[in-house]
Amino acid sequence: MPELPEVETICRGLNHLSLDREIVGGDVLLASTIAPSISATDFLTKLKGKSIERWYRRGKYLLAELSQFSEGERERGRGGEGESGRVGEFQGETPGNSELPSSFFSPPSFPPLGGVGEGCLLPSKVGWLGVHLRMTGQLLWVNRDEPLPKHARVRLFLEGNQELRFVDQRTFGQMWYVPPETEVSSVITGLKLLGPEPFLADFSIAYFAQKLHRRARPIKTALLDQSLVAGLGNIYADEALFVSGILPTTLCANLTGVQIDRLYTAIIQVLERAIESGGTTFSNFLNVQGVNGNYGGVAWVYNRKGQPCRTCSTPIERIKLAGRSTHYCPVCQR
Repeated sequence: MPELPEVETICRGLNHLSLDREIVGGDVLLASTIAPSISATDFLTKLKGKSIERWYRRGKYLLAELSQFSEGERERGRGGEGESGRVGEFQGETPGNSELPSSFFSPPSFPPLGGVGEGCLLPSKVGWLGVHLRMTGQLLWVNRDEPLPKHARVRLFLEGNQELRFVDQRTFGQMWYVPPETEVSSVITGLKLLGPEPFLADFSIAYFAQKLHRRARPIKTALLDQSLVAGLGNIYADEALFVSGILPTTLCANLTGVQIDRLYTAIIQVLERAIESGGTTFSNFLNVQGVNGNYGGVAWVYNRKGQPCRTCSTPIERIKLAGRSTHYCPVCQR
């Protein structure tokens, strides 16, 4: 499943490529991809004529705030690049990673929250588009005439012959339309369950220690709970536990203050490094231009069973913990 760094990578790519383009049509190839709050037909009808103001990430959710130009604004914008410079900028082929500007690696993209810890987004005058990739979802920015892959589920056609294509082999991914002036979490209810973002102030050491000491389960299992910290998943939980030197089977209640401090710092460092690497590709993840993430090549332990530890050369071990594959070094982690 794409985790925070992968979703953040997609978010930044979409902000670089898709802003201010009008949605001129679309096609829902699998109706169950659209969350049941709206029909597939109404989903496309509501989006047609809207533009994407900006993409945000909340946990593993992608959220696009929608906008709509008046006729006067649209006429002025189509005379050239327009005020933002974005409509006319990407009329040809989309650039490769080597051509992305330095601003692509800007601070992580967080949405405007309705209040600290509320986990809801402010209503928009035009509405929101929500996406969750789940296990195997991919959100790709392609030319509309590019051949359609087998597992394409939703196509959104944008001006300039561009397409936002949702591909999902396992079919668990979902898309939502949130009407104008509607609290986003009332439609995308999973947002209400999310804990703080790991890069924001409400994810503090004090908060982290308090939450962990109340839990009797293994630390690896706790880290996968999205109500503890939003966006962390199996890959980066393993990585953070290695960096902090903690065995994944250690019970939360048994962690020392020093261990919690180290783990808190490791979570942030590992996620930052993974974002800089464009995420991790072991099976399905691709960025919006169809390019693999690079973090897997430098991972400390994840997916490295039997390979030598990068620190002590001891073979990395793998166990099942709460049904999830868990990787660790038996020497470096205690």
